[in-house]
Amino acid sequence: MERNSILNYIKEIINNHPADWLNLTTHRLDIYNEKLAKTQFIDQLETLYKENNATTGALAVLPTSYDYIRLGHPLSCVLEWGIGQVHGLKAENVISFSSQTVPVLSVLRANLLLNKKTQINYTGELPSILKGNVLNQVYGYNFELKQVAKATDLTAFDGSNIFLSEEKVIGALELHSNIDFGISLHGKLGSMLIINGEKNDKYVSDIQHVRRRETIAMTPADSLVALESFVNQTAVVQEKNNLAADKQSVLNSLRDITGTQIAPLVASSGLSIQYAIMMGLIHDAIENHPGKTIKFIVPPNCYGGTNDQARRIASCLDNVEVVDLPVDGDNDMVQSIDTVLTQIAQEDAIPYIIAEVPTNPRVEVPDLEKLKTVLSQERKTANGSIAIDPVFILDQTFCPNVHFLGDGKMLSSMRTIAYASGSKFPSGGKVTAGYCVGNNKTSALMEKIDLHLSLCDNEATIFQYEILAMQLPSMTQRIAHAYVNTREFVSFIEQILPNAKINFVSEELAQEGFTPSVFSLDLPTQGNSDEERESYKRALNLKLINLMITEIPQESKFCVSYGQLKGCYWTIPATSTQGTTKEGDKDYIVRASLSPDLDLEKHKQVFQDFVDSI
Repeated sequence: MERNSILNYIKEIINNHPADWLNLTTHRLDIYNEKLAKTQFIDQLETLYKENNATTGALAVLPTSYDYIRLGHPLSCVLEWGIGQVHGLKAENVISFSSQTVPVLSVLRANLLLNKKTQINYTGELPSILKGNVLNQVYGYNFELKQVAKATDLTAFDGSNIFLSEEKVIGALELHSNIDFGISLHGKLGSMLIINGEKNDKYVSDIQHVRRRETIAMTPADSLVALESFVNQTAVVQEKNNLAADKQSVLNSLRDITGTQIAPLVASSGLSIQYAIMMGLIHDAIENHPGKTIKFIVPPNCYGGTNDQARRIASCLDNVEVVDLPVDGDNDMVQSIDTVLTQIAQEDAIPYIIAEVPTNPRVEVPDLEKLKTVLSQERKTANGSIAIDPVFILDQTFCPNVHFLGDGKMLSSMRTIAYASGSKFPSGGKVTAGYCVGNNKTSALMEKIDLHLSLCDNEATIFQYEILAMQLPSMTQRIAHAYVNTREFVSFIEQILPNAKINFVSEELAQEGFTPSVFSLDLPTQGNSDEERESYKRALNLKLINLMITEIPQESKFCVSYGQLKGCYWTIPATSTQGTTKEGDKDYIVRASLSPDLDLEKHKQVFQDFVDSI
């Protein structure tokens, strides 16, 4: 009876879910508590279930489940909760993935750090990810393989037992006590991982964090398809699509937008493509420079996911280290790169630099001629031999329209790879996809990146390609219009609040093509001590954001997004995009991003009200 009740309730959710559950890529931070990610949503969902209330209005006011939809979202949470209910498991022990292979990697990673054995039991043909020795040589993972006919064939194992199987129906995986991790594969939808038994509960947070950093949750569109299969207990039905044409359109657009010739690579998110880049470069280093230390050079205050992912990789591999690269404020990016590269050359190590241009959240652009010179400079090791040249990995999410890599462009003569989060301007906030392009110096590197993108099954989904194919052709025009709005808003703030510090590109940089639509605002403060002044400013930050989203709720949102089709988005980087950054490197300032379509005069009026109130 309980099972039927759960399934019937989910059927109501399928019929009544709010449109935003399917259409948003980032959610409202004003109804999100990071410490209660997913649990708060599930707790209140269960209350609605007990009340048999699945009205659209009731579902719409449930708290945000995750701040980024790639981590999980209402529909993936409902799917995980439902499967947990029918298996007698906690919702947190069921984790959906857009990837079929990353759930396996997530267990292998956890056991690597625990120095624990893993046995992968599989049915049918050996999955391609488990063939060869890449997982061992590049990722450092160790495991045993065992082919079985069915779940009940698993025997006890001194370590973790994974049962890997293809399932046509969502939620049909059988569990028993010898299965520690049940992973069911569901074709293009991705996979479901079930953490079985109390002894394995400690894995939940580690596996969730893999999904947070190296891949994405099953997407909203695919979660809806999965829910239909789950409640009806029927095989997944995939609708007809135009994937081949959409993918070709996306690749053509990206070549045009970036001015590059090598085939671009498109992933399920910005961090998915970044992970493929990093693992591909590590693979290349192992093959071409065996035994040498790999150094990822990363700004300590950059986007928290970048910072965290680099350190997570380094924690698994003895030959990989992270080096801080100060880039903002009193630190000059070019000088910092020169200093770090000189030191790494002396150590005869392999330098991979990850940097944002413009930087986030200070929106600073280095002297590009000097940057080119520093990156191109030949350096010597301590014994006088020529040092390994760096690879520059450029995050150009803020300005994806700038031609850095094409023939004759600023970064065309040294090995450079550029990437961007597709949830921003490329898709207009409609999907989470990401992409990367390389200049002509990076053909071999791009092949390795492609290999690891495929190995992790992190390529963009059918729906993501469809949306990108629709949105990319208008991207440069949207960027231009959004910049005009942002420049006008920044000029207005400079007029009425001259003692605030605004971080935005200069008119000269805009003439060179750097036209972001995001700026950061360091509000004026007061107090008798540094603590008082900081406390006052942080309160003022929230006062401004709350006023904006209260007075203009249809357009202004407390959200981390950027490049949306409509509205204005506000956040405090220290509490959102820099979530895993060290406290001393966080920026407690306001970051605002404007779209090409918003009521600018209304925003000016409300900002004037804010200034008048202080």
